Amino acid sequence: MAVRIDLNISLDGFATTTDQTPEKPFGEDWPRLVAAYAATRTFRERVFKDTSGKGTTGIDDRYASDYFANIGAEIMGAGMFGLHNFPDDPDWRGWWGEEPPFRVPVFVLTHKPRPSTEMAGGTVFHFINTTPADALRQAVAVADGKDVRIGGGASVARDFLKAGLVDRLHVAITPILLGRGIRLWDDLRGLEAGYMVKTETAESGIVHIIFER
Repeated sequence: MAVRIDLNISLDGFATTTDQTPEKPFGEDWPRLVAAYAATRTFRERVFKDTSGKGTTGIDDRYASDYFANIGAEIMGAGMFGLHNFPDDPDWRGWWGEEPPFRVPVFVLTHKPRPSTEMAGGTVFHFINTTPADALRQAVAVADGKDVRIGGGASVARDFLKAGLVDRLHVAITPILLGRGIRLWDDLRGLEAGYMVKTETAESGIVHIIFER
């Protein structure tokens, strides 16, 4: 069992933007940030339910496939689920439709717990107000020996990294500049000292960096 993080970030280290609107809840720059990942065959099949076999099949697709492999539970922040946008909407069930791509128990960190939500395909969202260490304990208990993924956003990922709870960090660096948003690397000086680090550049120009214990 390993605790894993996979994030897309910009060249200047931002994993989220600050220009969200109700019409574009992830902001104008989000499609540019994740374009190479969204173009992979794995992402198209798993998220868009596209069974045509279309999509890229190179290095980016290999990392996309790894993203979903051997996951037994997931932890994410309230912002990733959408509770910052819909804090008082009891009918809000996340961004992913009635069959989210996770297919495992998902623990959503929030200050306003709500009843668990069971979705099609095996995803169950549990809403908890607790520490990173306790959230991880709960996730490990239901992961059936498989890995636990810290899904994001950047602030949640940083909290788990600062607490020393992450075994494998994968960042896919898109060669664009965002200039604002939430940075992954703040307050993580010297993080690399506890990991073996390797890099790989995909055909798309995305630089994949792996930090592994």
